[in-house]
Amino acid sequence: MQLTQKEASFIKDLKGQERLCIDKYRKHAEAAHDPQLKQLFNRIAQVEEEHLNTLTQIENGQAPSAGGSKPSTMPTYVATYNTAETPEKQHDFYLCSDLLTTEKHASGLYDTAVFEFGQSELRQVLNHIQTEEQQHGEQIYKYMKANAMYS
Repeated sequence: MQLTQKEASFIKDLKGQERLCIDKYRKHAEAAHDPQLKQLFNRIAQVEEEHLNTLTQIENGQAPSAGGSKPSTMPTYVATYNTAETPEKQHDFYLCSDLLTTEKHASGLYDTAVFEFGQSELRQVLNHIQTEEQQHGEQIYKYMKANAMYS
């Protein structure tokens, strides 16, 4: 499978975004106060690594299947924080907000890339990754909602 120059450029950009996501999720997992949040961030970092591996396969001329990882089940969160504003809650809120914004950006990049690729198989793979990015955002949102961080 041969990529066009434009497609190769998109893959390079998407790989950079995935590396940034992996780095942010790992660092934010270390910095989070709530153990549930640490677990969430570490789980998402693993999926982002799968995305990076998929993009590397595409870059190397392979056409991976759109299946990728197994569909993730949406976790249920127990409220760690109540409505009171504590330094720990504010810190974890910042981490969540930063990663939610990162996921919105990543999803947008994949949305554009889907329209720029000519091969249906690659469009399906990129669309699958975009769906997972949206699920990451939803998981962060649900954590924030359960912890009175999102109104």
